[in-house]
Amino acid sequence: MISAKKSKPAYKRILLKLSGEALQGKQTYGIDPLEAFSIASQVKAIKDLGVDVAVVIGGGNIFRGLKAAESGMDRSTADYMGMIATVINALALQDAFEKAGVHTRVLTAIEMRSIAEPYIRRRAIRHLEKGRIVIFAGGTGNPYFTTDTTAALRAVEIGAEVILKATKVDGVYSDDPKINRSAKFFDHLTYIQVLQKRLKVMDTTAVSLCMDNKLPIVVFNFWKKDNMEKVILGQKIGTLVTK
Repeated sequence: MISAKKSKPAYKRILLKLSGEALQGKQTYGIDPLEAFSIASQVKAIKDLGVDVAVVIGGGNIFRGLKAAESGMDRSTADYMGMIATVINALALQDAFEKAGVHTRVLTAIEMRSIAEPYIRRRAIRHLEKGRIVIFAGGTGNPYFTTDTTAALRAVEIGAEVILKATKVDGVYSDDPKINRSAKFFDHLTYIQVLQKRLKVMDTTAVSLCMDNKLPIVVFNFWKKDNMEKVILGQKIGTLVTK
């Protein structure tokens, strides 16, 4: 990790957006507890800087609602199943965070009182103020919305200063860099450019919500050592999306 004698964090409160696949590790499906603990260790390093951390995680490692709908399943039913998958992932992350020594709360938009707290905005903010990591699960609680939109919505609601979009590439490219070696890397984009170029940053609803609320997005390689810490300290890592 970066030396403890660091400059002041550039952000006081952040929302980290993780894909469900982040928990797979080298598996093709499900959850790898070792990968979950690795993620927790990286996030703990950010928490130790005095930063409030909220997390939204997808459910694609377990169930993809949109894909099921394309195969003939009712779209609303498929999306609800995907939301439930995010709760499973959130519980796995909570376990990893607490094993790393960080108090964590899971708040879900779909009520499951025996395993998680119902999402209440003021309660979420209070948990953050008390130094807890908050994991938002269950999507927005409504079908037809992605976890990208959930991330944008929750970030605005809790007063986050930035969304950190964790990926396995260095940032946003004009094309898939693994397929097209001449793909152009963007170190900075505006919201309008992302929408006009149909770049795969976040879905259009999420990007529009961030644009309306002037909420910056940083897309970066989460799996490159110390990258998230560097972003938090204000270094130019990945792609910054602003107005």
